[in-house]
Amino acid sequence: MTEIDYYELLEVSKGSDKSTIKKAYRQMAMKYHPDKNPGDNEAEERFKAINEAYQVLSDEEKRAIYDRHGKAGLEGHGQRGGGFSGGFDDLGSVFEEMFGSAFGGGSRGRKQKKSYSYNLDVTVEVKLEFNEAVFGCKKEINYKYKTACKSCSGTGAKDGKLATCTTCNGHGQVHARQGFMTFAQTCPKCGGSGQAAATSCKSCGGSGYDEVKESFKVDIPEGVNDGMRIRVSHKGNIAPDGSRGDLYLQVKVKEDSHFVRHDDDIYFEAPIFFTKIALGGKITVPTLRGEIELEIPKGAKDQQQFTFKGEGVKSVQGYGKGNLVVQIKIEYPKSINDEQKELLEKLQESFGIESKPHEKSFESMFDKVKKWFS
Repeated sequence: MTEIDYYELLEVSKGSDKSTIKKAYRQMAMKYHPDKNPGDNEAEERFKAINEAYQVLSDEEKRAIYDRHGKAGLEGHGQRGGGFSGGFDDLGSVFEEMFGSAFGGGSRGRKQKKSYSYNLDVTVEVKLEFNEAVFGCKKEINYKYKTACKSCSGTGAKDGKLATCTTCNGHGQVHARQGFMTFAQTCPKCGGSGQAAATSCKSCGGSGYDEVKESFKVDIPEGVNDGMRIRVSHKGNIAPDGSRGDLYLQVKVKEDSHFVRHDDDIYFEAPIFFTKIALGGKITVPTLRGEIELEIPKGAKDQQQFTFKGEGVKSVQGYGKGNLVVQIKIEYPKSINDEQKELLEKLQESFGIESKPHEKSFESMFDKVKKWFS
């Protein structure tokens, strides 16, 4: 089998400096990463080879040996091919770009130490009726926030004394394997600080905090939508030093029985009796702020849409209002009496050939079939 040149794998020249090689490696690793190419064995093998190449070319000693003797010269210098013994910082940065900081490199060090065991920001779900979200409202918020336990100063440890974390041995990170990859993640016990409670605080049971109930009213702005978050400053948890996080209100909007909302546009389905489609005319449709007249043209189609500019929801960012889109739905009688049936039959006969378009289409089809055999 032909040996693939490491420089060719990374698509760099032999004279490239370390920063160029590092940049090329990151681009190639992102391109061929197995999670971006699920089920692609060729991409997986390519990814392994790229990592192997980078381990050599990023190490000055190994690179010098490779330049003189090729891969054969690396035997006995810790090179096994396809492994992940080196370059973990750079592989970690690739993970960060793809998955976020949870996949940070193993040698980036522990998180900045903090003396308390909880986050300062709080998220609470707030449920709104459809019209409350559209027009805004004043809502009462009932929630709990955390404040540092006075006995342990928020550490969760007896007398506030922390010891080296036994899970990560003080490193702040633990390593895990998944398939052929090894990656680092924040220690679940100490949260990355490298220190944990040897003996739990009796006052708070080791949690490091006490919970306090609070209730207040907040103005919900006009135009908020389902899934949005509203930040209320300085209403979150309180740290031992008195600093306070923010409260985030996660908006959950109840669906309306008539209107459907998409961004700032409102959709409404208007049922139209079939005679109105034939005759045309005006109908009255509801809007968010009242009623409006809609002119139905003769021969309108089922599910045809009519747009009213500026009759939708006011943008929460202040960019004007959305539209009201009315979609008609043609309805037919589910049953008719003898008199109605007679009237419809007379109406059908009055249209003559127009009332039998299927017969006309059948005749033209028969003519086509005859031509096939003529």
